[in-house]
Amino acid sequence: MDKSSRKKIIMWILFLGWISFIFYMSNQPAVISDEQSGFVIDLIKAMGIDIESKFGELTNFAVRKAAHVSEYCVLAFISYNLVRCYIEKKNHARLYCIIIVFLYACTDEIHQLFVPGRSGMFRDVLIDTSGAVIAVVVLYIIDRVKIKKYKAVQ
Repeated sequence: MDKSSRKKIIMWILFLGWISFIFYMSNQPAVISDEQSGFVIDLIKAMGIDIESKFGELTNFAVRKAAHVSEYCVLAFISYNLVRCYIEKKNHARLYCIIIVFLYACTDEIHQLFVPGRSGMFRDVLIDTSGAVIAVVVLYIIDRVKIKKYKAVQ
């Protein structure tokens, strides 16, 4: 098996593993999801950061949405690397990455319609997709920095 085939297999495993993780997290009933957010809030407090004083009643909401952005940002990085196994042009790969994340976010919100206490909201699709946009901007900046370093060496 050549290096390219191994990379494709690894990227597919990472991609399928991460979307499975997102599915698992989305499959948690609202009560369990709230407990997980509470744990994160307590963990942040233990680090000496009192986010509840800044966000008040919106703290749980902010933590949950930050989790959405983070999960989908990671999905975007994985998707980009997977797409790059098949598409050479980085701009096209970045666009496909955002499309993949957007479509998966849509299916995830549909899935949540069937989970007790959860709801599917287009607002969450947009929040999830913003995670992909953040990842794509980071990837673009990394490419620009690499190009500048390459030109500086020549």
